[in-house]
Amino acid sequence: MTTPADQVAEIAVIGGSGFYRLLEGAEEIKVSTPYGDPSETVSVGTVAGRKVAFLPRHGRGHALPPHRINYRANLWALRSLGVRRVLAPCAVGSLRRELGPGSIVVPDQLVDRTSGRVQTFYEEGAVHVSFADPYCAEGRAAVIGAAATTGDAVTDGGTMVVIEGPRFSTRAESRWYASAGWSLVNMTGHPEAVLARELALCYTSVALVTDLDAGIDATESVDQEEVFKVFARHTERLRALVLEAVAGLPAERNCPCSGVLDGVTLPFELP
Repeated sequence: MTTPADQVAEIAVIGGSGFYRLLEGAEEIKVSTPYGDPSETVSVGTVAGRKVAFLPRHGRGHALPPHRINYRANLWALRSLGVRRVLAPCAVGSLRRELGPGSIVVPDQLVDRTSGRVQTFYEEGAVHVSFADPYCAEGRAAVIGAAATTGDAVTDGGTMVVIEGPRFSTRAESRWYASAGWSLVNMTGHPEAVLARELALCYTSVALVTDLDAGIDATESVDQEEVFKVFARHTERLRALVLEAVAGLPAERNCPCSGVLDGVTLPFELP
């Protein structure tokens, strides 16, 4: 798909819990969509000579819980500004003891365990997007390459299971997820990833581990206050990694994400 002539930004970062700021001196843009308002105004600035949009997923101050985020409005707003690549840092619990708090993981697979969330733009006609590989290979490579520059130890690959929330998992649920071989548990990665795919956007998750999930330790459980404290301790580190990844993204998209809608008749025109 071609780059829009009136492109405001080419890359977007959707910030997760505690990740409410990315760019200094950015322009604030209010965007309306057919699906309502996005979580917050969009900040647009320049990183390494590239126009970058930033949108806090939960709104500034974490006003929106995971199940109340307007994911469709968020992704539509970014695409309408010309964005074609999305980096999505998020907080996650770990289902593997070796991935302790402070670990950064670039997952390559996703399992949806949410319920009741609107997870498609296409409510008419036959539009079925490929989602076998939910994350962009070029985006993942850029994050892993950025880690080599920043000196971060990043785990390449892993499955993130997305739960409905806002409650944390029971020990039995956590052990079930771990027994399936999954690595991370999160509350916002779906439908965000699939909606990005439906708009032919490249989408890459960058997961910061804040805790060991309840089933990993028989005596401990997940605590919201501690989750936020851990994320806050690593926010600047995650921010530096994301900014380096932005700079390392290829100038042109040569991944399957860009052509996922080729040959498909859409029920409406994309922005």
